[in-house]
Amino acid sequence: MFIVTNRRVDPEASGLDKLGKRPNEKGNNELRVVEAKRRGNGFAIDVLPDEISRSEAKAYIEEFSLDLDPEIQHYASLRVACELVRKLRAKKRHLLIFVHGYNNEIQDVLRAAFELEKKYNVEVLPFSWPANGGGVHGKLSYLSDKRDARASAGALERTLKMVHYFLMKISESSRETCRCKAFEKYPENAEKRDALYAKLLRKECPFTINAMFHSMGNYLYKQMLKSTISEGNELIFDNVVLCQADTNNEGHAGWVDSIRHNRRVFITINENDYALRLSRIKPGDAQRARLGHFAKRLNSRIAYYVNLTSASWVQESHSPFGDPAKKNDRLAAFFEQAFSGLPAEEGLRYKEEGHWYELR
Repeated sequence: MFIVTNRRVDPEASGLDKLGKRPNEKGNNELRVVEAKRRGNGFAIDVLPDEISRSEAKAYIEEFSLDLDPEIQHYASLRVACELVRKLRAKKRHLLIFVHGYNNEIQDVLRAAFELEKKYNVEVLPFSWPANGGGVHGKLSYLSDKRDARASAGALERTLKMVHYFLMKISESSRETCRCKAFEKYPENAEKRDALYAKLLRKECPFTINAMFHSMGNYLYKQMLKSTISEGNELIFDNVVLCQADTNNEGHAGWVDSIRHNRRVFITINENDYALRLSRIKPGDAQRARLGHFAKRLNSRIAYYVNLTSASWVQESHSPFGDPAKKNDRLAAFFEQAFSGLPAEEGLRYKEEGHWYELR
């Protein structure tokens, strides 16, 4: 599994200490890529070199017929994009970009990401920001992470911008290849040519790209979207899941409605969420009702609100996609469809009086 991060990296450190608890020493927007693997009950990570060799770049460019110059310097992002697409095609999986929340050590991020892959049969690309409270605890820890989330908005924007860039490069190549094959087979029959082109394109690009922003990861996403120049808000995602969002309910439609997507934006709510209840208390009176904790003012024009408060096994959970979904098949089915680019609300019951969906 690849992880994109703006955490400080130390390739010479041992174990998970290769990824630090503070931002990269070159600045909050500096990105590095690490590769993580399971090792028994734990994990091992390797920090990838920032630059890749010309021979490696040339091999990727030829394999994917990319419109790139093989003679210039290319970076780890090219390797990540090509390796991921190769894996998505081979395993017939969808891609889930995962942005975690508050007070997450790198071990927590890895555990959640690998569990998402196993449970929902997706490939996960986490973006990990330094959400460790700056070495303090309680209210100060929460506020420290909130500052780091604001400061990491540029890094998230750069990450999503690169995803869009390589998606376009790879899909342009696929489209042109499929178009040529269809024209060669049916040069005089436009209807059959178009049908074959669509069939070949589905075979070349059988996956969707979706995102889940969890907890304070939503606050980070919000800060990115509110930026005056937000190049990260390109049309990348089929579905976007704003899961247990630790950001204000008030005024959320202003940024949620700006999310570019192909199919759905889902917002999950649990009025009993223990973490969001605590997060509202910690900063005092300045902290308003949290989006993932409040079943009122649900006024986005594009969002599908999913109220999980009464769903079996959810109880006070802050991560309904985790343990509760292991015990509740309908809940698991909702997340599986949402993470696969499908209209996941179709299996739910709509409650008009609350303007939300709930599990049947």
